[in-house]
Amino acid sequence: MRPKALLIAAPGVFRDQLAEQLAGSGDVAAAADLAGARGLIADSLFAFAVIDEALAQEDGVAVAQALEDDGFSAPILLLTAAERTQGHDGLTRLAKPFRIAALVQALGRLLAHPGGEAPFRIGPYEFHPSAKLLIDGERRIRLTEKETDILRYLRTATGIVPRQTLLGEVWGYGPQVATHTLETHIYRLRKKIETDPDSPILLTEDGGYRLCA
Repeated sequence: MRPKALLIAAPGVFRDQLAEQLAGSGDVAAAADLAGARGLIADSLFAFAVIDEALAQEDGVAVAQALEDDGFSAPILLLTAAERTQGHDGLTRLAKPFRIAALVQALGRLLAHPGGEAPFRIGPYEFHPSAKLLIDGERRIRLTEKETDILRYLRTATGIVPRQTLLGEVWGYGPQVATHTLETHIYRLRKKIETDPDSPILLTEDGGYRLCA
């Protein structure tokens, strides 16, 4: 079965051209905004997503982050203006305008799983960071990129990791940034891995966060 691509871009010539180019990578489903993308995700599984930053009514970065917060774990490629190719949100970017070859190469890198990171145990789970996957017998738990980064960092940390340290290491946020994004991700991660999310035993909190694996 060929991989299925989710394309989020404003209707028009650019989106039509993108869809034609992505058709070489598999079936393509297109949406114009976050609501449309959520409707498609509810009915289909996607191998990857391509999001144009310049949407008609929304910001592409915000749409990508909202999808990850929803639990969308497939790789995301953000198409962005040349002067905005750097970001601290963990998203992979490709500057516009681009040649078809550059798009194909970017998708190839995005879909390739690095082989150097070995799986490790977290409680009852076998954690495969490269695949963003937790395995417990026949059970498979898909993680978002940020959920994977949180577990990866906490696993190598010594002792309790302060909230601001985790925000800086995973999101690149400075101490002056006020956000609840970490708490949101921790809450959703606990719902995935804890038997009782209200009484966590794997991802604990005591003045900071610790992975008890």
